[in-house]
Amino acid sequence: MAFEGLSEKLNETFKRLRGKGRLTESDVKAGLREVRLALLEADVSYKVVKDFIAKVTDRCVGSDVLESLTPAQQIVKIVNQELTELMGGSNARIATASKGPTVVMMVGLQGAGKTTNCAKLAGLMRRQYGKRPLLVACDVYRPAAITQLQVVGQQLDIPVFEMGQGDPVQIAREALKYASDHGNDIVFLDTAGRLHIDEQLMDELKNIKESIHPHEILLVVDAMTGQDAVNAATAFDEALGIDGVLLTKLDGDARGGAALSIRAATGKPIKFVGTGEKLDMIELFHPERMASRILGMGDMLTFIEKAEQQYDEKQAKKLEEKLRKNRLTLSDYLDQLEQLQKMGDLSQIASMLPGNLGKSFDASQIDEKQMAHSKAIIQSMTVKERENPQILNASRKRRIAAGCGLEVVDVNRLLKAFEAMQQMTKAMTKGKMRGMGAMMGGMGGFGGGSMRSFGRKKRFK
Repeated sequence: MAFEGLSEKLNETFKRLRGKGRLTESDVKAGLREVRLALLEADVSYKVVKDFIAKVTDRCVGSDVLESLTPAQQIVKIVNQELTELMGGSNARIATASKGPTVVMMVGLQGAGKTTNCAKLAGLMRRQYGKRPLLVACDVYRPAAITQLQVVGQQLDIPVFEMGQGDPVQIAREALKYASDHGNDIVFLDTAGRLHIDEQLMDELKNIKESIHPHEILLVVDAMTGQDAVNAATAFDEALGIDGVLLTKLDGDARGGAALSIRAATGKPIKFVGTGEKLDMIELFHPERMASRILGMGDMLTFIEKAEQQYDEKQAKKLEEKLRKNRLTLSDYLDQLEQLQKMGDLSQIASMLPGNLGKSFDASQIDEKQMAHSKAIIQSMTVKERENPQILNASRKRRIAAGCGLEVVDVNRLLKAFEAMQQMTKAMTKGKMRGMGAMMGGMGGFGGGSMRSFGRKKRFK
């Protein structure tokens, strides 16, 4: 995950500061030197780091911090605020048309994921805002670019307008007429890219811009390219005038420097981030939430939003009633497991949980393969067996194992973990245990924890 290394180093630095209790000015400056090194190692540009540390130092060495009862916490608060400001302060939205369809022009270099993320963004607009998007194939040079857009459009059930290998400007014009005639209220132009920035590319993009007058020009950049992403953003902005950035591959092994540098280098906000390969893995970029994640405070708002997208009120009430009566069945667990998987990549979900809670939900507990095994075992049971697992004798276990291609020992492991979870929920309903950490802690052998039941806002008050 992006920022993982940065987050660990920053938390180590703040832990040392907290261990000192009272802080001197030299303690603070020594700690901020560690912060500076951590940011540079995360591939944040030197100028951005220099300005950032100067601002933080000015605020941290004042008497309000050094003479407070918890100076280390004050420093974390200041770093959090400055990180948020560095990344834009608040979420920036797409500009919309007052009349007629909104036109979003997607630009960027080849390999950044422009075509796929064009479709992802269209899907997000329909899913969250009820828009009727239209995808337009304006990349007439890259082999199979039109086909790729059609494939992802079909997967999301979003129409694609194309006119083959024609003039991109004419294609864009005709697409706007089509959108007006067919009630599409937002149009995404998938334009051509190059392996590098050149005059021919920019001239074509300028021609489309001058002809269509898009309401929004979004630059798609690859987070894993580090400072090259910042350089690309600067070059596109100078030549074309971009309105914002869509940062892709934020789930990869990136150091995260691009997200922290782009706003400072270009003055343009990051508006969206791609968080995985699946077509629903795209999010609005919230600087304050990202800063919170970097500092190990989690991102509970995004967690709640993801949970609520899968939230079924009737089903949750039934589950809550069963938990109170300690009548949880394997069918219930299967439902919860499927809901959890729909929330997205489980390691990303874990990263949204604050402090040690996210760390306790470790890789062994979110093993996708183990989760698949758990689902296969339960699906190989009869309805009666799922509702009454105590009837599972040796012959039934052998049949279940054969049915899902696993071993009897795997079936026994699942049943043992299920029994442990029943005991845990029984204890929780009696008030002996509290918190999500306790619930998750007992789920390791169960192929991942059932976090779905915590998707309601009242759980986080």
